Formats: sequence, C-alpha cells, structure tokens
Amino acid sequence: MNIFITGASGFIGGAIAAELCKKHSIRAMSRSERSDARLKELGVEPVRCSLGDVPVDALKNADIIIHCAAFVGPWGSKQDFWQGNVEGTDQILQAAKQAGVKRFIHIGTEAAFFAGKDMVQIDESYPYPPKNPYLYGSTKQEAEKRVLAANEPGFETIVLRPRLVWGPGDTSVLPVMKRMVEEGKFMWVNHGRAKTSTTCIPNLVHAVELALTSGQPGQAYFITDGEDHTFKDFLTKMLGTQNVDLPSKSVPGFLASGLARIVEGTWRIFGIKSEPPLMRFPTDLMARECTIKIDRARRELGYAPVISVQQGLDAMRKSGSA
Repeated sequence: MNIFITGASGFIGGAIAAELCKKHSIRAMSRSERSDARLKELGVEPVRCSLGDVPVDALKNADIIIHCAAFVGPWGSKQDFWQGNVEGTDQILQAAKQAGVKRFIHIGTEAAFFAGKDMVQIDESYPYPPKNPYLYGSTKQEAEKRVLAANEPGFETIVLRPRLVWGPGDTSVLPVMKRMVEEGKFMWVNHGRAKTSTTCIPNLVHAVELALTSGQPGQAYFITDGEDHTFKDFLTKMLGTQNVDLPSKSVPGFLASGLARIVEGTWRIFGIKSEPPLMRFPTDLMARECTIKIDRARRELGYAPVISVQQGLDAMRKSGSA
C-alpha cells in the first residue's frame, strides 16, 4: 500500500512509520531538514509541508492516511490548540477526499472525554462531556468528531484512541518526568493512588497495522495494554528503567488542582508565554482514575496486545529509551 503519515518525526508517528515501511511505501509530512534526515533514516520519503497546509498533490497516490500530528502543548493559547488540532485535521481531511484517498486513520485520545472526573472501565459507549475544560482535550474531541463525520462511501475514516502512550524511544512523557525530577518539581497527586490504563508503543503500532484493513468505517476504538496499574506503580517502574528514583512527596488532588487554576489564570492574565510550573490538565489527570475496556478493538479490529507492560519495561531498560 501507499501510505501517507503526519507526525512521523514524533514518537508515535515515527514508530508507526518505522514498522510500516517494512511492508509498505511510506511518505510523510516533514517541516524541516532535520525531519527530512530522520525520515530518510527510517526509510520514509519526506514531503515538505505542514499541518494545515498539506497539498492535495502530496496525497494523490496515497491509499491510506495515518494522521498522528497534533498540537499537544502542554502550554499554548486556544488558537494554538484549535489551529493545530481542529483546523489542521479538517484541512487534511478535505485534501484527502480530493486526492481520492480510500481510508483515513486518526490517532485520537481518551483526553477527548476527560472533564476532570474519574473514568472507570469506560468503553466506546462513553459519551463526550458537554463541556471539556482543557484545551487539548476539547480540541481533540472536535477533531475526532469531524473525522468520524467525514466517513462516507469511498472514504473510510477510523479513530484509534490510545491512553498514555509509552515505551522505548519515548520523547514525550519520559523526558518531561525526568526533567521534573531533576529540577525538584515532581510530586505525586493523592500519593499516586489513581488507577490508569496505558498503551505501550508496540501495541499501538500493531493496532494501526490492523486498522489498515480491519475495523468498521466511521467507528472509534480504544487501544490499551489490557492492564491497569496505579500511577505510582507504573511511573515508578517506568522511571526505574532509566535509574531515576521518584520522590515520595505528595499533594492532595483538590489542592493541586486549585493551585494549578490560579497559576494558569495568572499566566493568561499577564500573557506569559513560558510554560507555567503547574498546569490543570496533567494535575487533574493524575488525580483521577482512567481505566478503559478494549472489547470492541478485540472484536472488530482483531486487536490483542502484542507486548505486556512488564515486557515493555524490560525493552525500555535494554534500549536506554529516550
């Protein structure tokens, strides 16, 4: 197949591109010479364009688009998130239709459903919250809605929703946590007691490979490792693979959330562009349970995790990860 990938210079898109180029012809969005070089190393042909400005001609020979690129922040204006996640997705959807692409696979997130409350053993029947207070989640929700609404005969759309993607090569969660520990800024929220599902990168890549030919058009699928752990257990083990010890100090969830709101509000009032030391979304996320069922993915995609959490941890330890 001929496949076009956005976000292939990042952790998730890069892992997907590296695996799929073994069997398929892959082209990918690239915004710089550095990205060009990274993609060529993977065996991927770079196409110079940017999110929100993908030319139709770049997609004309593509059978499938895998849309991984997004504005994840963690800090930015409403316009930053809207332009990156909603307008960027909308533009490539329209370009894909014009180019005659047959299937569009969108990498979504459970954050589209998170409104600051526990989400316990949720599945695809779980409703969108009427109001999402977090810019990342609200704009990813809108992007996902547009992807699913674009499904029509001849143009199939599918959404995959991983939760807390991690594993060898992690350039998102792991580096941020390492830096927080080094700077003495890391604290548990509620002692890390909240439970969470996770998605090791090989499991997500496997789900994407299945979605090339499987899955019901116009549907979304949660993808996880099929295991649940407390934040404290999982993060302690993940950072332990890098010989990083997490401190024991903790702050109550209500206090952390309240302080984060004050800090964010101050930053926005004064137009401070640097990242605040405390933010609502990650703080609230760590305080709440998010456990997810993957029955639909098992049934309709034929998905089953190809690697366990322990095997993923072992792989991180051996690789040295990020």
